[in-house]
Amino acid sequence: MNPDVVVMGAGIIGAACAQALKARGLDVLVVDRRGPASGTSAAGEGNVLVSDKGPGPELDLALASRELWPELAGDAEWEEKGGLVVATTPDAAEPLRAFAAGQRAVGVDAREITAEEALVHEPHLNPAITAGVHYPQDAQLNPVKATRSLLRGITVRHAEVSTADGRSVTTADGVISCGAVVNATGPWASSFGVNVLPRRGVVLVTTPIPGTIRHKVYDADYVGAVASGDADLQTSGVVESTQAGTVLIGSSRQRRGFDDTIESRVLAALARRAIALFPMLAAVPVMRAYGGFRPYAPDHLPIIGEDPRTPGLWHATGHEGAGVGLAPATGRLLAQLLTGETPLVDPHPFRADRQEVLL
Repeated sequence: MNPDVVVMGAGIIGAACAQALKARGLDVLVVDRRGPASGTSAAGEGNVLVSDKGPGPELDLALASRELWPELAGDAEWEEKGGLVVATTPDAAEPLRAFAAGQRAVGVDAREITAEEALVHEPHLNPAITAGVHYPQDAQLNPVKATRSLLRGITVRHAEVSTADGRSVTTADGVISCGAVVNATGPWASSFGVNVLPRRGVVLVTTPIPGTIRHKVYDADYVGAVASGDADLQTSGVVESTQAGTVLIGSSRQRRGFDDTIESRVLAALARRAIALFPMLAAVPVMRAYGGFRPYAPDHLPIIGEDPRTPGLWHATGHEGAGVGLAPATGRLLAQLLTGETPLVDPHPFRADRQEVLL
């Protein structure tokens, strides 16, 4: 087999790249050591968000993806539920309103609401909140089903890649020659020359309480936690339900390598944050907890483009916790660059030759 492109990584970013390349008539082979959505993509909440991104290149990519997802989601439980961001202290109210104003200036539907109006959206929300912003564009899907949907009709080979250049990948089964290689290995991308680190996150899952929580709801301090480069534990209140009625509770961030230990102190911090948003959750049992590793780039932007040192080697990684939301536009942008098409967003901020991301 000599495909046009080998995509390393069968997570949602690799799947989106493969889908976009295949849509342009290229013969694509995906290689993954464990199979589709077996790593980071299976450990997320399936968020497609514009609410947590300020004006800039990542928001541009998010808005482009938000337009693409409905036609690509297939049977992945696509739900246009909307998001609700709330301030939980008087001091947080004005920064939240200012952040939303900046987003509105570049096309985000960010609707300021009062605390009373927030309670209409979410009747079980803590009435002590001080301000809110409603984001109708925020959505959710099942990331595992979405990955499999994007990979439909594309060959996926289970194999671990030991080395890769722009014209071949080497696995235990031998060398696969090709026309180009895409590094979509998420938090493991540093094996192929880019500065991406694993950033640990944990999610709690409650027993089903269908219809109780209607939106993705999070504390306004979540945006600051996402943008922070601090390696120490950071938590924010993030609460949302699934179509099955279970409630997903996050969000935590730690940089501690690939240590996958789930710590009780992290679970307790997440529970406290969630109960501060929805006091009724104190009486809802937790069924389980799971964790994963987000691919963290030091400048907080995805890496999308050709490696300047190795012609034919392309990178699509570094999305941290936003990979699900950014996947369709990432895949399309990479495919457009690889085939010489006009890109749907400015590719320059995501280029692989940024000083911060080269190893």
